[in-house]
Parts: sequence; C-alpha cells; structure tokens
Amino acid sequence: MLDTFFKISERGSSVGQEIRGGVVTFFTMAYIVALNPLIIGLAKDADGKYIGGGDAPNLALIAAATALVAGVLSILMGVVANFPLALATGLGLNTFVAVAIASQMTWQDAMGLVVLEGIIITILVLTGFRTAVFRAVPTQLKIAISVGIGLFIALIGLVDAGFVRRTAAGPVPVTLGDGGELVGWPIVVFSFGLFLTIGLMVRKVKAALLLGIVVSTALAVAIENAFKIGPNFDGTNVNPKGWGLNVPAVPSEIVATPDFSLLGQFNLFGSFERVPLITALLLVFTLLLADFFDTMGTMTAIGQEAGLNDKDGTPPNAERILLVDSLAAVAGGASSVSSNTSYIESASGVGEGARTGLASVVTGVLFLLTTFLSPLVAIIPYEAAVPALIIVGFLMMTQIKSIDWEDYGIAIPSFLTIILMPFTYNISVGIGAGFVSYVVIRALQGRTKDIHPLLALVAGLFMIYFLSDPINTWIG
Repeated sequence: MLDTFFKISERGSSVGQEIRGGVVTFFTMAYIVALNPLIIGLAKDADGKYIGGGDAPNLALIAAATALVAGVLSILMGVVANFPLALATGLGLNTFVAVAIASQMTWQDAMGLVVLEGIIITILVLTGFRTAVFRAVPTQLKIAISVGIGLFIALIGLVDAGFVRRTAAGPVPVTLGDGGELVGWPIVVFSFGLFLTIGLMVRKVKAALLLGIVVSTALAVAIENAFKIGPNFDGTNVNPKGWGLNVPAVPSEIVATPDFSLLGQFNLFGSFERVPLITALLLVFTLLLADFFDTMGTMTAIGQEAGLNDKDGTPPNAERILLVDSLAAVAGGASSVSSNTSYIESASGVGEGARTGLASVVTGVLFLLTTFLSPLVAIIPYEAAVPALIIVGFLMMTQIKSIDWEDYGIAIPSFLTIILMPFTYNISVGIGAGFVSYVVIRALQGRTKDIHPLLALVAGLFMIYFLSDPINTWIG
C-alpha cells in the first residue's frame, strides 16, 4: 500500500531509504525547535510584551507550537504532494517578523499580517499564478538556483559549526574560526563528523549521513561529559570554545508535557490600527516576496538533487507543493510561531536516498514526537548535525556543469544567482538578482522574445523589493 501510494519503487527507492531520509532530514532541521523560541520568544512587541502577552518569555510554549506545526505540515506535504520536503518556521522570516514587524505592533497583530500574506499567496497558487511564474523561469536559471542553494546550505553548515565566524572588525565580514584559528572541542566533533560521513559515502555505506550524525552526537556527549564545555553563549557571556545552540548532555528527563495554548493567538486586521496602511502593505509585500521565491528555489533544488525534475526543471506535483507551502504561512501565523516554509535541509534526506513523500511523513511524525520528547532532541548539537549539509552542498554543486557558460545572457545571471545566495545569506536575493540581470541582459542583446512576460513582471517586483528603503523614504 505504501509503495503504491507514494510510488516508492517507481522512483527507485525503498521504504528503508525513505525512513532513513526522513530521519536525517529531521536531525538536520530539528534545531528550529530550540532556535525559534530564542529568536521570537525573547523579542518584545510595541507594548513591551513577550509572545502570549506575558511579562516574561515562555520558550517552552513556543517550542511546543513550533514542533507541532512543523510536524503537521511536513506530513501534509508528504501525503498531498508526495515530495521529500519538510516544513517548519522559516529562519530569516522569523527574525524579520520579530525585529521589524512586532516592534511596531502587538505580536498578535504581527501574526495577523503573516496570516494575510499566507492567504494572498494561497490565492496566487489556486489561480495558477505562482506555478505560471515558476514555469516562466529558464531551465538553466533553475539549475543555477539549485547550485546557489547548495553553496548556501554549505555555508550555513560551516557557520553553525563555528568553522566560519563573523568578524567584529576588519576588511572581510567572516573569518576562519575564532580570529582566524579553529578552537575548542566542538570543532573537533564537526571535523570528525565530516570526515566520517565522507568516508562512509566513499565506501558507499547506506545511511552514511544518519550514521555520521548519530556517531558524532555520541562523541559530543562524551566530550561534554568529560570537559564540561558549555554553550558558546549563555545569554550573557560568549565562550568561543562552546557548543552551538544545544549542549550535548544526557537530559535529566526524556518526556515533557507540551502546552499548545499559543494556537489561535493572532489578530487578522489589528496591524492596520497600529501602523499606516502603506507600511502594513509593504510589510506584507516583503513577506510575500520572500515566501514566494524561497520555496520556488528550494523545491527546484530538492527535485534536481533527487532526479525528479522534468526536462524543464519542474518537480512533480509542483502545484500541490506550492499549495501546501502557501498554507504553511497561514498555519504558522495562526499558531503564533511565525510563517512556516519549506526547508532546504530536506536535501540532506534526499542525499540519504529519500525520493517520495514518505520521508516527509517520517520527519513530520518525529516533529510531533518532539512536542513530548523535546529534552531528547536537545542532545544533538549543531556540530554533529551540520556535516550532512556540507556533503549535500557538494552534491548540489555538481549540477553547475549543466549551465552554458558561453552564453553571457544565461551565464552572468546564473553567476549572480549562485554567489549572492551565500554572500547575502538569502535565497530570495540570489533569485531576484538572477531574474533582474537576465531580463536586462536579454534586452540588451535584442533577444526580448526569450523574456517571458511573467518573468519581466517579477523582475520589476524584485526591483521594488531591492529599492524598498528609498521608496519608503520617498513616500514618507
């Protein structure tokens, strides 16, 4: 029944592969359950209140709702779209919501804007507009998006592991480790996990990514138990030699009772009473643009890596994928945990062999279990999980050979797309730069017939997005 429903054999996979892929995807994105509360839970709204209207942060409340929504949506993606793509609260979007939106209104009002954005993008899917825009993108530009995302997730892995860090001052924004040096035991765990995973892949061992994560986590727990390293930031002090996000210690308890009282805490039109209409509309537009194209890039990259895309670079059931992702924005806002979106970390599951929606169902079930087993998930540190992202980044990078580097009309937009994703730490920026430069160069070449009208329209919208600050200043 599973094989027939999910087309497992048809896509060259097996139930075992799908389960392994789903588990690996969960391990590489489970950090969101701990990180989302730290991003949105510690931010105050315009009334000086924390999420839920309290005078003190309640991180456990946010963690439970984050895991619940991620679990339900990932299962929905697997069952409805049959695609190995998991969803959770969007990183970047949650920061934008907490810093730029909630600071101007109540948190419930901010969540109302997220729900409105989700409703709009769902309508765009149901009318066929979102899918039409996706199909208007040249195939080679879709490949460039996939390659750029590969570099992006590799950089995410390096930053999360502490191998690459921001510099406090100097001519470059990032550097190797702490001040140009690799320090601390966590880097040893990361390096061990990376070489272990590479070795297992070279030897063609099944479950290489999963084994790498599990063995590295066990090593991390042993090291923490022996040396008592602690976190790299405890809320007050910075420890350059500490663990990123989770400290890998065996928890005193395994099961915790979740509290889902955050669900339904949103005010659909409250923001329009707190800020000017044009401000609210621009905030919705920014959310919409990021949501619209982040997912387009993500599903292209996942489909390409899994070998599921057709000759035009379109994954199967594209309309259903986009529909579930659009509804995820609504669900995230309605659950008061910020917009949910598709996760590029799903590529790690594809690297483990996932090819169908069964992997997403497995990931979703694990997220649901996390609502009760959150102490257990907190064992896994960044340093043990992110080697999988480095490997997947490499695999996605290999697609670059399919781009025609002799045709500047596609080569330059592809180049800008690829480099700007990691350099700006933003998928949408890379996609926007590629679209705008493609339209401009093809026009200069006198090849306007190669520019789809929808692509020209979207390029114009991206120009508004890039120039939003001058526009805001102009309109006051």
